[in-house]
Order: sequence, then C-alpha cells, then structure tokens
Amino acid sequence: MDATAKRITIAATAKRVRVRLGGIVIADSRAALTLREGHYPPVQYLPRADVDMTLLHRTAHGSHCPWKGAASYFSITAGGRTAENAVWSYETPLDGVAEIAGMLAFYPDRVDAIEELPASDVPS
Repeated sequence: MDATAKRITIAATAKRVRVRLGGIVIADSRAALTLREGHYPPVQYLPRADVDMTLLHRTAHGSHCPWKGAASYFSITAGGRTAENAVWSYETPLDGVAEIAGMLAFYPDRVDAIEELPASDVPS
C-alpha cells in the first residue's frame, strides 16, 4: 500500500451537494465524491457537468500537494460578488487519487454555502 492510500480516502457522497454564492446556485450535484485527508475536514469534489462553468474563471494561481499533485484554481463571479481563487481542481492528479481528476472543490469560507442535502431533494 502506498503512502497516499494510507493518508487519503475517497468515497461517493450519499447526499446532494449544492454550492451558492451571491444568492446564485453555482453547483448542484448528486455525484460528488468526499475526500478525507489526515486531520483536515472532508472536502466535496463535484463533477464539472454539475457546476455552472460560465461563472468560473481560471486564474494563474496554482499549488502542489505531495499526495494529490498540481492544483489549478478558478474565481467565481455571481450575484454581484467575486470570490477569488475559490475553486480548485486536480486536472491530472497523482495515481492514488485519480478519481478526482478534473472535479472541482470549493473553499467553504469563499462561498456563501456548501450544502449537503438529502439525495432525494428536488433541485431548486
């Protein structure tokens, strides 16, 4: 077992995940993945198909995680607000976390809400 497998777990999220900024729904997914890493809070990764990509703008910001690889970032403009570098993605992650390739994660302190709702909820 490699070090990544010991440190990170990824599983299908049993709930519907919705992200809002400026009163606008940015993302709404029933196909999110929950990534758990060490002592950090769990992070929801959402498929791009469930995110309004017209509201996201790629930035030059980047970072590197020894367990996941190189991350790219996006800012969000919605409802008269802009959240800088509020979204990240591992477009070509390391082998141990290949499931999150191209998916998007949101910083909870840069959006209004990341809601976890019953999967059976009807989209609003």
